Amino acid sequence: PVRYINWLFGFLTGEWGTSFKYSQPVLEIITMRLPVTMYLGILSIIVSTALGILFGVICGTHRGKTIDSVITLLANFGSVMPAFWLAVLCMYIFSLKLHIFPTHGFQMPDKGLVDSLKMTVLPLIALSVGSIGGTTRQMRSGMLDVIRQDYIRTARSKGLKESDVIWKHAFRNAILPVVTLTGMNFRNIVAGAVSIEQIFTIAGMGSLLINSILSKDVAVVQACIMIIAIVVVLSNLLVDICYGIIDPRIRVE
Repeated sequence: PVRYINWLFGFLTGEWGTSFKYSQPVLEIITMRLPVTMYLGILSIIVSTALGILFGVICGTHRGKTIDSVITLLANFGSVMPAFWLAVLCMYIFSLKLHIFPTHGFQMPDKGLVDSLKMTVLPLIALSVGSIGGTTRQMRSGMLDVIRQDYIRTARSKGLKESDVIWKHAFRNAILPVVTLTGMNFRNIVAGAVSIEQIFTIAGMGSLLINSILSKDVAVVQACIMIIAIVVVLSNLLVDICYGIIDPRIRVE
């Protein structure tokens, strides 16, 4: 306990210890690895949330039609598809067979935009498909619940455009479950991409954490776990704030 308390105070002052595997200060290692994971994770959240919301609204407003059945089937399939399997499949098709994208490696856009985009596509697909499926299902359920409410019928009876009814009245109340799901996805950014980073040989936080655990590099593991805990707390706070912004009924004066 004394050693942990001393380490905790050191963490707060920037003294995170030294990695015996890499022979570098832990803070320097994290500083190099964290931006890569955050970049891929935030891109994945933006893509999955935007597409999931769009597909969910389409399904919710076209219930029982062909487009609803097709998107719902694909969403169910995507949400249960293992990300590592999808990553290997994408690598086999687009890298080994079609030779469109590289099989491994990653670099940030400031070091070459074209190469960065090529190296980002496959990991982004593998990270996003499951989240797109889950967000689509949540948004569809939310829209189906809200669209039957009395205030929606009242809005339609006033002669409002259907687009105004959907996006101005139904959307804000239907999106609350999606906000929760997005917060959960955000919490998984730091450590949730372990398999993807391993498959594509991406030097991010996920691969750093798993390699440090296997090599028993305690200083690095402690720092990674602390960062994950901070991300969890901040994401929960952000979700609560978004709730208040979206739904005035749950704001605290």
